[in-house]
Amino acid sequence: MILQSFKLLGFLDVKNVPCARESVLYGSLGSLVLGLGHFLATSRVRRSCDFAVGGFIFTMLGCWFYCRYNFAQHRIRQRMLREGMKNKILFEGSSLDPERKQTGNERSNS
Repeated sequence: MILQSFKLLGFLDVKNVPCARESVLYGSLGSLVLGLGHFLATSRVRRSCDFAVGGFIFTMLGCWFYCRYNFAQHRIRQRMLREGMKNKILFEGSSLDPERKQTGNERSNS
């Protein structure tokens, strides 16, 4: 059985793009809540549908930007950690090792 990816609007691959799935799901929930809430408050069907579409767009974009921001921050932290680990391995045991205790003789030479 071959699993095909779902493309929203023909170009947004929901399965492979980070944050796309969560954004669409939260947007759908926001659409339902806002549209149904407006309908129960006013009993105007067309206007409630407009609110539902607007709720979907704003909720989806809000979740998308929040998730992508956190994703970018996470990747930056990963890159910094990777560089730190590489430097730790590179400088371990040398005079540049920050964890190595320097003697008085080494301090005066630096």
